[in-house]
Amino acid sequence: MNVIAFFAHPDDETMLCGGTLALLAQNNVKIHLICATHGEGGENGEPPLCHPDELGNFREQELRCAARELNCHQTHILNYIDPKVSPDGTLHPYTEELEELSLTLMTYIQKIKPIALISHGSNGEYGHPAHRLSHQAALISAQKSQIPILFYTVQAIFPQHPKPRLANKNDQAHIIIDVSSVLEQKTNAAYCHKTQHALFIRNASREANRKLTIPDVITTIESLHRVFPVFNEKLDDPIAAIFNNLH
Repeated sequence: MNVIAFFAHPDDETMLCGGTLALLAQNNVKIHLICATHGEGGENGEPPLCHPDELGNFREQELRCAARELNCHQTHILNYIDPKVSPDGTLHPYTEELEELSLTLMTYIQKIKPIALISHGSNGEYGHPAHRLSHQAALISAQKSQIPILFYTVQAIFPQHPKPRLANKNDQAHIIIDVSSVLEQKTNAAYCHKTQHALFIRNASREANRKLTIPDVITTIESLHRVFPVFNEKLDDPIAAIFNNLH
């Protein structure tokens, strides 16, 4: 049983749904992780862990480390360049060619033949244009695929969502997942992304009014929204069945 997990940047896979991926892998699902960029537009650590010109290669290794911790079957990185954040804080998509991106993703679907595709939510979690772009490409790929495929998105909204800032406000949660049993794996995967540690804890520390650590910001509850086909409890859904059987 194959599942494709498609995200924009290294660390999205861990911080947005690392527990979900680990639990699927634990239940004999082969996770094929696809990352659109090397994350060269991100931070390079505090203090810096590498020269800015080396950040893409450095973050690729961080991604592969996290994928091993989550027991992903394969890791693929596309050749899109992650743009730098503008001085005023504006975030940017990594391409304007949505059709080209969706066609690229479709080639992976045709080769891997997954039962499901998991990606960013329709709101881009906190509105990140690269996340929204990835969602759009994933949706087009799922709809046009000649292979029947389920399309799920992460960080779906539900009452008591652990991180409302990350919740996709337009995506109702169809599956709410307790990932406590794989919390160590998810935390270890987060530790792999060393260049992003300051980013992970900065806002949370400000909100908590105290210095937090990586384990402090790792959530034990995750959620999925099924986009395609439209959610129907009677539909045969092997992804939902796996998580239902965990309860």
